[in-house]
Amino acid sequence: MQGLHQPLAVETVPDPVPMPGELVVRVGRCGICGSDLHMTEDAAYGKRAGDVLGHEFAGEVVALGQGTTGAALGDLVSVIPLKSCGTCASCLAGEVAWCDQFGLQGGGYAEYAVTRPNQCIRLPSSISLADGAIIEPLAVALHGVNLSGLRAGDTVLVLGAGPIGLAVAFWAQRMGAATVVIQDVAAHQEERALAMGATGFVVDPADPVGAALRGLGRPADIVFECVGRPGLIAQAVQQVRNRGTILLLGLCTQPDTFNSFAMLSKEVRLITSAFFTIGEYQAALDVLDAGVVEPRLLVTGTITLDDTPARFEALRARTTDCKVLIAP
Repeated sequence: MQGLHQPLAVETVPDPVPMPGELVVRVGRCGICGSDLHMTEDAAYGKRAGDVLGHEFAGEVVALGQGTTGAALGDLVSVIPLKSCGTCASCLAGEVAWCDQFGLQGGGYAEYAVTRPNQCIRLPSSISLADGAIIEPLAVALHGVNLSGLRAGDTVLVLGAGPIGLAVAFWAQRMGAATVVIQDVAAHQEERALAMGATGFVVDPADPVGAALRGLGRPADIVFECVGRPGLIAQAVQQVRNRGTILLLGLCTQPDTFNSFAMLSKEVRLITSAFFTIGEYQAALDVLDAGVVEPRLLVTGTITLDDTPARFEALRARTTDCKVLIAP
């Protein structure tokens, strides 16, 4: 990236050389994530000019640093974008986001990227590199659904029909939710949402609370906020039942306000969700390995590195795309 509020640029840089304990992956596919868009707009993410974005990627191991074990040349892997030591109690428990050496892995918008063996999961022969690049958003959504305490028969409302919202609908339906309605400000993802497991789709920016109630038939047991915009927590409080749950998956770096009394008077549980566990990453891979087709519906386009700056700007302005993959 060239800096905050600047378009991306394609540049030629030296190929990375792995240090001891590292490896190099030739990137096969990398997803463009909504958080990538935010990283170029908001200083809270800590990105600077010269950083290479891209954390949803898969590829082939093509170089090993001195003494690197746990991976072999030629391995096809999905890269877990959570840097960690691999040996502490959190890492051994699969809770790598809470490792003291935690950091976010980038570099996928490139032909080659450096990572570590403990961040690589080998892909079975049934899974393509494109599949490997959508494991991360599937795992993020699964983590949120797991934290929500969703039970079979629940009524679920998902705010936002982006990749994470659609993946939440997929997991919620798969885990037994009786009703899964997605609410958005536009209708262009409705067909995809219904194909991925949603039982309904509502669009009514003028009356979001009433529209959701009509779509659900009653207040939701769980509302998943998958957008990350101020005002949606307050909206969700009106849409969830007494003693229901609001699960935050949307990344919002702006100040937000809501009436805590309204939440307290309903004894609403407000839960935040960040990242995923290694077990959830593996579970997302296993679903693809089993041949489940719905998650693959997220992908709406594959582009080259040269095409990336223009497509990135188009996504920033909102398009009918869902998940766009880069094929370096």
